[in-house]
Amino acid sequence: MVIVTLQRAKCIGCNYCVEMAPVQFQMSKKDGKSVLIHSQNAKGFFTLKSYDHTIVESCDLAAKACPVKIITVKEI
Repeated sequence: MVIVTLQRAKCIGCNYCVEMAPVQFQMSKKDGKSVLIHSQNAKGFFTLKSYDHTIVESCDLAAKACPVKIITVKEI
């Protein structure tokens, strides 16, 4: 299982995550911050749990590109 987490409140809207992983991330038209698609919100932490291990590489690139380091990727 792959677990991707986004701390959306700390997002600065740089768009790097969308460039690196456009299938998992998009930018909100309301506030210009990143959205982790199909994620669940728990106290400001948006979490996506997936059995699709093909998303690891792109999400890892997004996490590394993020200047405020608010994306984490774990593979279980």
